[in-house]
Amino acid sequence: MSSTPSSDRGPDGIDVDRLQSILVRLLGIPSPSGRTDEIVQVLGDHLVELGLEPELTRRGAIAVTPPGDPGGPARAMVAHADTIGAIVREVKDTGRLKLAQIGTHSARFAEGARVTVFVDDPDVTYSGTVMPLKASGHRFGNEVDEQGVGWEVVELRLDEPVASAADVEELGINVGDHVAFNAQPTITNSGFVVSRHLDDKAAIAALLEMLAVLGEQRITVEVPLHVLITVSEEVGHGASHGLHGDVAELISIDTGVVAPGQTSREDAVTIGMQDSSGPFDYHLTRRLLALCRRQEIPYVRDVFDHYRSDAAAAIAAGAATRAALVGVGVDGTHGHERTHMDGIVALCRLLLAYARSPLTFSAWDAEPGALEDFPSTSVQPAPHQPELPA
Repeated sequence: MSSTPSSDRGPDGIDVDRLQSILVRLLGIPSPSGRTDEIVQVLGDHLVELGLEPELTRRGAIAVTPPGDPGGPARAMVAHADTIGAIVREVKDTGRLKLAQIGTHSARFAEGARVTVFVDDPDVTYSGTVMPLKASGHRFGNEVDEQGVGWEVVELRLDEPVASAADVEELGINVGDHVAFNAQPTITNSGFVVSRHLDDKAAIAALLEMLAVLGEQRITVEVPLHVLITVSEEVGHGASHGLHGDVAELISIDTGVVAPGQTSREDAVTIGMQDSSGPFDYHLTRRLLALCRRQEIPYVRDVFDHYRSDAAAAIAAGAATRAALVGVGVDGTHGHERTHMDGIVALCRLLLAYARSPLTFSAWDAEPGALEDFPSTSVQPAPHQPELPA
C-alpha cells in the first residue's frame, strides 16, 4: 500500500497522516452489523488515548462527550461503525455455504469477494470466496453469463478440505455465523482511498481526528457536544437509542453518493438536503452550507432516493431534535467503494467548524416555548444564521 504524500499538518491543524492511519486501521477490523464488539473496543481504546471517557450503551453503541461541557441544550454528531456483510443461511451437502445478506447490498459485488467467516470460538476464523453457482466457463460456457444476479445464485467456497455438510460442521461453522467481506484497503499516490466499507469508516476517521484536534488545541466548545457511534445503522436501527435528552441539533455523518444523477464528489463534503425519509432540517442544513462557505471548505448539495441514515432512526424513535446529514462522497457505495483523502479532510474541517459554532436557534432550542416565540413568520423565512466563527 502506498501512502498519500502530505505535510505534517493540514488545514485547521488536521494531522493528515494520523487521519489516514486510523482510517486504514478501522478498515482492517471486520464489523458487519451484529458483530461489532471488536471495533467498539478499538474505538473505545482510541478515545481513551485522546483523554476522553467513552461510555457504552446496553446495545453496544459508544458515546463520548468532550471535556468543557458548558451545560444547556446540546448538539450531537453520529456515525456508525457497523458495515454490510452476510450470514450463513444454510450449510449445503456439497460443503458450500448459502448466504443471506446483512444490510442492503447487491450480490453482484459479493461475487469474487474474499471473506472471513466467524464462528462461536473467538480464536477461530475461516477464509473463503463468494462464487456464482456456475463459476467455470470451461464447464458451463455461456451459461456463466446467463445465470443472473442474486443471493440465490451465489455460494461461499471455504478454503478448507470440505466436501459435505458434516465436514463443515466439524469445523464449527453453523447457520447464523457472520461473514465479513474483506476490506482490502489501498491508498494511492494520488490520494484515492479504494476499499470496502468506507461507509462509514471514512466518516469515523474524520470524527476521531476532529476530537484529536479539539484536544490538542484545547478548544472549549461553546455548545455541549455528544458524539455517538452506532452499531446497527445498516439494518435500520442506528441512532434509535443512545442520544442524550438535551440534544437540540443532530448531524448524521455518513457518505455522499457519487453516481450519475448525483452531485456528490469524492474530494468534497456532501450536505444532504433530503433522503428517503424526507427533507432534512431547513435551517440546520443551510447553517452547515454557510460554515462551508465561511471556512472555504469544498462542498456540494445532494438529494438521495435510496438512502436512510442514523438521523432517520433517531427521528423515528422520537428524538426531539433538528437533524441534518453530512458526509464525504463515495463512489460505488455498498460495492467496490472509493473516496479521496481531500474529501475526508474537508469533512473533518466542517466538523471542527460546526463543533465551535453556536446552535442554530440557541434560545428556542433551550426548551419548548410559546407559538409567538417561534423563530418564523407568516411565510418561510430566510435561513437563520447566527454569528459564525471566524
